[in-house]
Amino acid sequence: MHVAHLPPAAKVGSAYWAQCAPEEALSKLGATPDGLSTDEATRRLQLHGFNSLPHVAKSPWYVELSKNFIHLFALLLWAGAALSWVAGMPQLAWAIVIVIIVNGLFSFWQEFQAERAAEALAALLPHQVTVRRDGTEQRISTTEIVPGDILILTEGEAIPADARLLKAERLRIDASSLTGESRPVPRSIESAETSGKTGILLPNLVFAGTSVVSGYGEAVVFATAAATEFGHIAQLTQAQDERLSPLQQELQKVTTVVTILAVGFGVLFFLVGTLVGGLRPIEGFLFAVGIIVANVPEGLLPTLTLALALGVRRMAQRNALVKRLSAVETLGATTVILTDKTGTLTENEMTIREVWTGGTHFTISGVGYGIEGVVEPSGHESTVLELLRTAALCCDARLVPPSAERPHWSIIGDPMEAAILVAAAKVGMTEEKLATWPRLVELPFDSTRKRMTIIHQVDGQPVACVKGAPSELMVRSSKIRWNGATRPFDEAQRQTIQAIHDTMARRGLRLLGVAIRELTSVNQSAEEWQVEEVESDLTFLGLLAMEDPPRPEVPAALAACREAQIQVVMVTGDNGLTAAAIAQEIGMYQGEVQVITGDQLDHTSKPELLHLLDNPNVLIARATPEHKLRLVEAFQQRGEVVAVTGDGVNDAPALKRADIGVAMGMNGTDVAREAADIVLADDNFASIIEAIREGRAVYENVRKFVTYIFASNSAEMMPFVAFILFRIPLPLTIMQVLAIDIGTDLVPAIALGAEPPESDTMHRPPRSRQERLLNISTLIRAYLWFGMIEAAFGFVGFFWVYSLAGWRPGMPMENSGLVYTLATTMTLAGIVAGQVGNVFACRSSSQSVLKLGLLRNRFLLGGVAVELGLLLAMIYLPPLAHVFGTAPLSGSHWLFLAALPVVLLVLEEIRKFLVRTISPSQGRN
Repeated sequence: MHVAHLPPAAKVGSAYWAQCAPEEALSKLGATPDGLSTDEATRRLQLHGFNSLPHVAKSPWYVELSKNFIHLFALLLWAGAALSWVAGMPQLAWAIVIVIIVNGLFSFWQEFQAERAAEALAALLPHQVTVRRDGTEQRISTTEIVPGDILILTEGEAIPADARLLKAERLRIDASSLTGESRPVPRSIESAETSGKTGILLPNLVFAGTSVVSGYGEAVVFATAAATEFGHIAQLTQAQDERLSPLQQELQKVTTVVTILAVGFGVLFFLVGTLVGGLRPIEGFLFAVGIIVANVPEGLLPTLTLALALGVRRMAQRNALVKRLSAVETLGATTVILTDKTGTLTENEMTIREVWTGGTHFTISGVGYGIEGVVEPSGHESTVLELLRTAALCCDARLVPPSAERPHWSIIGDPMEAAILVAAAKVGMTEEKLATWPRLVELPFDSTRKRMTIIHQVDGQPVACVKGAPSELMVRSSKIRWNGATRPFDEAQRQTIQAIHDTMARRGLRLLGVAIRELTSVNQSAEEWQVEEVESDLTFLGLLAMEDPPRPEVPAALAACREAQIQVVMVTGDNGLTAAAIAQEIGMYQGEVQVITGDQLDHTSKPELLHLLDNPNVLIARATPEHKLRLVEAFQQRGEVVAVTGDGVNDAPALKRADIGVAMGMNGTDVAREAADIVLADDNFASIIEAIREGRAVYENVRKFVTYIFASNSAEMMPFVAFILFRIPLPLTIMQVLAIDIGTDLVPAIALGAEPPESDTMHRPPRSRQERLLNISTLIRAYLWFGMIEAAFGFVGFFWVYSLAGWRPGMPMENSGLVYTLATTMTLAGIVAGQVGNVFACRSSSQSVLKLGLLRNRFLLGGVAVELGLLLAMIYLPPLAHVFGTAPLSGSHWLFLAALPVVLLVLEEIRKFLVRTISPSQGRN
């Protein structure tokens, strides 16, 4: 800790300082109410260091860039390039190197903007703060704060360090960034009982990263920089290692399979060529290189990168901004979402929803801080008017109307008071109207009284407007407004109101009581008003019921999660009853909610926690960052792919540890946004569902273009097999293999990556972690079905050209000259023609291409046009024809080639029909 050079007692945690009296805390910290002297502050700064968070050692940009060139698949391509160079094919080697470089640069640029979460944590701290030094108040940089400094806390000030309060005048702190609880918390100076309370819940302490909502305070700093609660969260965030996404893990497996296949085929055919075919070792080596190159999908890496980039673009159109390419697919694999409540499922804007007054229950429409809304039932506005006017006069907050900078209503001060002002404005009690009743005296809120009083002059008479805990106001009220008249407040009415209070509280509403009292004297000074006297013999006006309302789109989004078999678990720092009520209102759980508090988690072993998570209706309340981390790790241990949503500082460690972190963009902190993989620009939970849909589609699309690419690899390999087994001229040259892999195949494969999600995408369960991208059925479909059909197309074209030149079976075949060049061109064109049919067939493994429709993916038509355009260019442009060894084709050749895509599609439609007939459950991708 940064207090290592202070007295030994200063080394302890927050609980110690909460137990100390203010004078004792000053003594232990070697400070006085007048603050440190300049010399002493300088000495402590040298001893304890600057009040700034330690930065994570960040890899230089060139190291981050190099990672894009040395991952497993890139190493496979480097090996292919090296083999090509050794085998005397420099053009092929350079082409593969260019593919690696272009793809690496593109991937690096896509992820270049993502910064470390610790940098955002440091940026969240205020830049300057008011302290008292040498007996005078002065503004200094937050980095110069040291233990023992006296902080001056005023409304709107951000708090730069952890400190023990010395003064607190109606002081309220917004600690939601640390606790996740939306309600501002009152602070006091009395020594506190610390048993069972975490540091951030102790009422006489303030913490770095929080801010002053209202009131005034003075506090002595006891922890700075990494020693603060804020710094502790930074360290938790930094401690989370980068994890490979499910797609990255899957690509490693794909690379392994491809390497085994390529090298295995190369070795096998080297042996066949030398032992059976009679090739010399050098010829066998060149032949093996051809086999290996034919089986390495050079186009897979750029295709995958561009497909993910297209997914990023589509998700951005749905307000989900992706910081890491592989995160696109990870979200689609999600099985569990751990979501915060405040600001994620709710609006994070307190709203008065119901009013009880004069024996009548009213509702007020509208949400948030907008002043549009009506009171129902109508006809009793005068009763509601008095209640809301009295409550509004007892507020210090202010409403800020929309402006060019802020298009929506916003607030300054306590959100609960702002909600009162909004409700009052809905019945005509605007700020201008309220200003006509001058304020005389304020008796501020404190946590002991649990109420606040402001005396106003109304029609020349002083009137005490009181609001606070209903139980506190009812015991101090002797009268009540009932049906427009003032009556004695008897026991039966108290029981009735208590029952109404309890009913609304069980629904998760926060209740506030309002009372009024006409006073006799106008001339008394503030000191002459006695709190106990003023706040007695009150007239009880009624109850205000408010809540942080759920986002309207959330219930439908949660229903979509259930249909997609994704478990959603609320993990909040808020009160358990409030959280459970919100969960029930939005339909988060099916059945009775089991609320588990953070304190209970502390006493739960790992096996017990894993058993606890078997319950799909579990809700975690009063959760700390450590609790959220533990939950993420527990779900991951169960084999789940975990997504975490959040907006506060307290969410950052879990956001980073999760398989996918989703932060709120509008109301989220910089910390949460930087720790996350995806940022929701509209803070809309429903956007997560659209993002999951896109993520699932990305994975399916990857499988589609993997099938497409591997089909041509199989077709490219068979000419080499025929060359060695049947002693015919090589029907397809190495450069023509390259022309297919990173030429004609590339754009159609990318177009498959843009295939929209299918209609039943969100009706399927998340894919299993055991499900492989390159599974047996995919390999069989690519290599032994499409690949063999396309190989047959190529062989038919090859032998047809020789037969037109007079060749017959049994006759020798020349491996040079125009006939050979024309024959290899037909092999190349036959495989490409088969790929034209294949790209349409790969849009679904079971659904008919007629059902999918041609215009559903217009990129596909463009991709085919580019594919054919490249083929024509390689055949008819002399420079390209020389490089790739091609010759012009005649009209009869093209008529033959035009029939090939149709033949492949017909054969595939027959296969799909049989699949749907034999196994209807496989009628999905």
